[in-house]
Amino acid sequence: MSKTHKLVKAILFLSVGMIMLSACTETNELPDRGYTLVWSDEFDGTTGDPPNPENWTFDIGTGTDGWGNNELQYYTDRTENIHIDGRGNLVIKAINEPFAGRNYTSARITTKGLREFRFGRIEARIKTPFGQGLWPAFWMLGSNIDGVGWPQTGEIDVMELRGQQPSTVLGSVHGPGYSAGNAITTAFQLFDGRFDTEFHVFAIEWGSDFIDFFVDDRLYKRLTPSDIPAGSEWVFDRHFFLLLNVAVGGNFVGSPSPSTRFPQTMLIDYVRVYQ
Repeated sequence: MSKTHKLVKAILFLSVGMIMLSACTETNELPDRGYTLVWSDEFDGTTGDPPNPENWTFDIGTGTDGWGNNELQYYTDRTENIHIDGRGNLVIKAINEPFAGRNYTSARITTKGLREFRFGRIEARIKTPFGQGLWPAFWMLGSNIDGVGWPQTGEIDVMELRGQQPSTVLGSVHGPGYSAGNAITTAFQLFDGRFDTEFHVFAIEWGSDFIDFFVDDRLYKRLTPSDIPAGSEWVFDRHFFLLLNVAVGGNFVGSPSPSTRFPQTMLIDYVRVYQ
């Protein structure tokens, strides 16, 4: 199936999925938000191509302290760590190798300064890696981060996963007074599958006073300003940019174990934004 046909099918599926969702329990009832596709990256291209530079830039290195989480990888822009596979997917690959003083390499890309969005439906179709110490994520940061810093800028984790728990993903928000270990987080668990064995669609629908979290068009969490700690600020009413990465190690997942197999890959079929 061509990517054009896939895109048309996805738009129809989204419309049907929203109708079906509204027929479910009261918890899952949603208004018709009338979304229209405004931007996407389908990751079409020749095998070995880097991601489209009109959409993505690279975070390179380790950050000052493992990107704030004591992570173990060195992020690169090498095709060994990130490339188009020629089948319509972006590949992010974590490798166990000595590089620039670290024992692992991977990649982290961002739309900062290129594609930034305020409200709408943000989704990606992803197949995750697996193994102790792997930390794949599809997430968002406020575009004003350089001016106000983190967590004041706000962070929305559309999907993150501990590689040692391949059937459970987390949706989270971080902001001033509710960040890091105090983030507002909800888990979604598959009882008949794993996120590393097939693709799944991870999404949020986001407005000035709500963020709804979905897996495969199933709403599993709705956040509103009333859900953040009393006296805290809701910082999700501004433009955000997107990030995709696979971290190795860090406070959230721990270090890889001897049984963790490398290389490990995250496959991204597409990223789409509807408004």
